[in-house]
Amino acid sequence: MTCAKKNMLKGERVNYILRRLQSLYPNPPVPLDHKDPYTLLVAVLLSAQCTDARVNLVTPALFDRADNPFDMAKVPVEEIKAIIRPCGLSPQKSKAISVLSQMLVDQYDGEVPADMAALEELPGVGHKTASVVMSQAFDIPAFAVDTHIHRLAQRWGLTNGKNVQQTEKDLKRLFPKESWNQLHLQIIYYAREFCSARGCDGRICEICSTCYPQRKHPKKVLKP
Repeated sequence: MTCAKKNMLKGERVNYILRRLQSLYPNPPVPLDHKDPYTLLVAVLLSAQCTDARVNLVTPALFDRADNPFDMAKVPVEEIKAIIRPCGLSPQKSKAISVLSQMLVDQYDGEVPADMAALEELPGVGHKTASVVMSQAFDIPAFAVDTHIHRLAQRWGLTNGKNVQQTEKDLKRLFPKESWNQLHLQIIYYAREFCSARGCDGRICEICSTCYPQRKHPKKVLKP
């Protein structure tokens, strides 16, 4: 007679998750098409409440019109809005892109600052957007928490999920700093492929079922 597998302890889950995600996604690409820190910043701003796939359909036309702060600051806001309309929230996003471009010209000689506080002062750039730019454009450790990461961190028992700020703090405490930038992308790719909101309830996908083989009921997830 074999004994039923036990649920993993938190330290065991952390080590297993790191190993499994690294084996699945050893070199995860940034899902938003870009060529430099500025185009990444604009693409991440556009991705708010919009899919990366749709952003990637919209940005070629936008960047053909202007792909740097100096040129973008000269484009009328209405023109920007017309181009980015498919991404949603175009009135707010177009104004933010225009104003932040002018701010980059005036305050940073057209360069995107590699500084979290400076990025968060730009219009339309919240903590998550700034974290993505810091990690993916400048390779400075940051752990941007989106809805995918917030949901999976709860399913994997890594946070109590009260809010994204707490989730970010918990994940930074659990995982090595040198893993943050890649792990952010790895979790997103895993969520999309195996542990989506409808595809897994905390008991179905490989990581959930391995970490919690004795979980009998769906894992309730608190929204951010």
